[in-house]
Amino acid sequence: MAQAQQHERKLVLTEAGEAEEGTDTDEVVIAISVGFGEMKDETLSGVKLADALREMMAGIEEEGLSARVVRFHDSLDLGVIGLRGAKLSGSGISIGIQTRGTTLIHQEDLVPLSNLELFPQAPLIDLETFRAIGKNAALYAKGETPEPVPVANDPMTRPKYQALAALWHIKEMQLKDENKPPMEMEVAFE
Repeated sequence: MAQAQQHERKLVLTEAGEAEEGTDTDEVVIAISVGFGEMKDETLSGVKLADALREMMAGIEEEGLSARVVRFHDSLDLGVIGLRGAKLSGSGISIGIQTRGTTLIHQEDLVPLSNLELFPQAPLIDLETFRAIGKNAALYAKGETPEPVPVANDPMTRPKYQALAALWHIKEMQLKDENKPPMEMEVAFE
């Protein structure tokens, strides 16, 4: 897949209070890890987080649904973040994304490690894929069964990025706060 054009936009995330369970069946929660946009502004592969988030939101909006962003401070586990995001989502569907770019689509009635779609090789996720992830999440929220987003696979990705991913994880662990609840985030692109 070709890398879509990245724009020079800055992501501004502002806490808007404790996240509550949604009632709007036309929403998809995008559940972000604690360091998303705080410790880094790009994924492992250099995709700007502002662009990744905007593409996911655009994919959701193209299907006539809305996105709500929730930051989780107490866990870095993608399965947990995704599942908890789905439980907060009025539609029961969420996209979970870690700072490094690892992403999944989750549903509220599944268990953490049993998600709808998983994108484990963060360095291979481009903007086109992030948009498709948003679109598929919206389709699941509408009760449809979309074709899974194609996943790129490169056996050399893990050894190439493993040390860097581990360092990012250690750094993000320092931001973790087990006593802070999930927070609703206002999103702005400057």
